[in-house]
Amino acid sequence: MMGPAWWAVLLLLAMADAVAGRFVVEKNSVQVTSPESLKGKYECAIGNFGLPQYGGTLQGWVVYPKDNKQACKEFDVSFKGHKSGARPNFVLIDRGECFFTTKAWNAQLAGAAAILVVDSKDEPLITMDNPEDTGTKHLENITIPSVLITKKLGEDLKKSAENGDMVSVLLDWRESLPHPDERVEYEFWTNSNDECGPKCDMQMDFVKSFRGTAQVLEQKGYTQFTPHYITWYCPEAFTVSKQCKSQCINHGRYCAPDPEQDFSKGYDGKDVVVQNLHQVCVFKVANDTGKPWLWWDYVHDFAIRCPMKEKKYTHECASHVIKSLGLDMDKINKCVGDPEADEENPILKAEQDAQIGHGKRGDVTILPTLVVNNRQYRGKLDKGAVLKAICSGFEETTEPAICLSEDVQTNECLENHGGCWVDTANNVTACK
Repeated sequence: MMGPAWWAVLLLLAMADAVAGRFVVEKNSVQVTSPESLKGKYECAIGNFGLPQYGGTLQGWVVYPKDNKQACKEFDVSFKGHKSGARPNFVLIDRGECFFTTKAWNAQLAGAAAILVVDSKDEPLITMDNPEDTGTKHLENITIPSVLITKKLGEDLKKSAENGDMVSVLLDWRESLPHPDERVEYEFWTNSNDECGPKCDMQMDFVKSFRGTAQVLEQKGYTQFTPHYITWYCPEAFTVSKQCKSQCINHGRYCAPDPEQDFSKGYDGKDVVVQNLHQVCVFKVANDTGKPWLWWDYVHDFAIRCPMKEKKYTHECASHVIKSLGLDMDKINKCVGDPEADEENPILKAEQDAQIGHGKRGDVTILPTLVVNNRQYRGKLDKGAVLKAICSGFEETTEPAICLSEDVQTNECLENHGGCWVDTANNVTACK
């Protein structure tokens, strides 16, 4: 008999077949400004953790540690500049042996302003993601940006650093997201499951912290927001199996993994699909009434009032929350349809279609995923970082006032004047 792990593999294979497209690695540029022999602009891949400085730049010196080159343990040296006017240091780290997040955390503890992870083989750049279940204790506390660079560039930078050259690098996120006009369109791919560990906790913390900001941006017409949910179908040969019936609705057409990865207890994957469907329908009905921002209130309130651990993750509890927001329950029930019917659900079919990449946007395969102006956001799901990314998506001079506050604007001169000349007596600096 197949266990949950094998069944998960089968479902993932089905999902891969269903969305046979491509995963797009989101990139920014790294510009080497010295030494002269390496001067130029290179591509790097944005890590899916930490805080990328969307819309801004960051300049620093490259340091290659003599020991602990893979940063899998804490450093016994400091990379923080102690002299006034010192530029920040970027630590060059070798790939391998431990999680990317572990490398970033250890570098941050030692005072690094950013990490450049050197790929271990010649290959196209990949996205550095955070681990699913382990090594996540420090995930929420990583605040420095992380990028992956090619093996060739990394080896050249290491050689220059070891030769004693002054290696200066500019990380540039100004063109990481397109900014075509005065309205930003963004999507949030999420999940109603509240028992999937740190990633579920991170999603809900983000909803709680970003809800007010998102609603103001939407109400004033600055943004157009759409929530989405990932599902996949069950392989036809297994639609009558116990595993498929417990994880899918509409006869295997729309599936989600078992919350506890145990088919014998707790809620089933099909319960998650149904609640995801409720959330999509709440957005649809709210949007039709001109109040799409009510989705944020519903998701926030449902998480508080209907948690799995209290056995309240039910249709009845969802109905109470929906009614409390003044939404038409009959319209939502009609949108949800019959999960037992042997037929397509047009709402969930549209969600599956939306998972497939188009244009410069790749397939959505990571949960959670934020898409801003059709490009996938990379980094920590943090209110300030996400707002900065959204603000970088406005055409210049059209951004709302909230984007011009000190908390959002990237100021390269904020710390030690960015390493630039400064006249403290007259409060003048060469840093622009």
